[in-house]
Amino acid sequence: MARFIDLSQRILYEDNHLLVINKLPGEIVQGDKTGDKPLVETAKDYIAQKYHKPGEVFLGVVHRLDRPVSGAIILARTSKALERLNAMLQERKIQKTYWAIVKNKPPKDSDTLVNYIRRNELKNKTIVLDHPTNNSSEASLTYRVLAQSFNYYLLEIELHTGRHHQIRAQLAHIGCPIKGDLKYGFPRSNEGAFIHLHSLKISLIHPVKAIPLELIAPPPHDILWNYFFELFYPKLFDKML
Repeated sequence: MARFIDLSQRILYEDNHLLVINKLPGEIVQGDKTGDKPLVETAKDYIAQKYHKPGEVFLGVVHRLDRPVSGAIILARTSKALERLNAMLQERKIQKTYWAIVKNKPPKDSDTLVNYIRRNELKNKTIVLDHPTNNSSEASLTYRVLAQSFNYYLLEIELHTGRHHQIRAQLAHIGCPIKGDLKYGFPRSNEGAFIHLHSLKISLIHPVKAIPLELIAPPPHDILWNYFFELFYPKLFDKML
């Protein structure tokens, strides 16, 4: 489970236009019915204190991560950046790479999954379909098996569409629910109710400065994350949350 760590130590990138944060599992990005303080409000407090900003701090949410998921998330510090980032998302110009740990080996070592998904609002769950129906949306991702350890498999996932619970639902649909994800069929929860899904890397062209950015978010400390991250990113291992 992730340790508590100050927000300033979780900043992956910061300038006048962007704030990219390594989200902890269990954090909510925006407010919900729980009343827990969301990450966006914590980030506003951080900006106000660091830059001595009076009044309300502007911070736009570009995309979200589910509460039990960890990793890189982009926030916009200006309305210009937010508008451009939203357009980049729509045009699929922001590449998001995830890691997922699963118990069952996928049918293929690599594959592109294209399904149709429909959200069940009442159960806050996504249903995966093989053919389009009313109120369904196309969902696409590419995965590949990177490594194996402790009878688990590490998958790298390139997300092509950003649907509700997409990775969780599509992997479960091929018989590979993510470790700890009870909602999508894994038999046991993880301590702390987090799941082994992590937004590892975000690649994009800066919406204002037009420079390339590739930002890597070290995962939380955990025996499986520790093993896999040190295997692939030994120089960043000490920066794990």
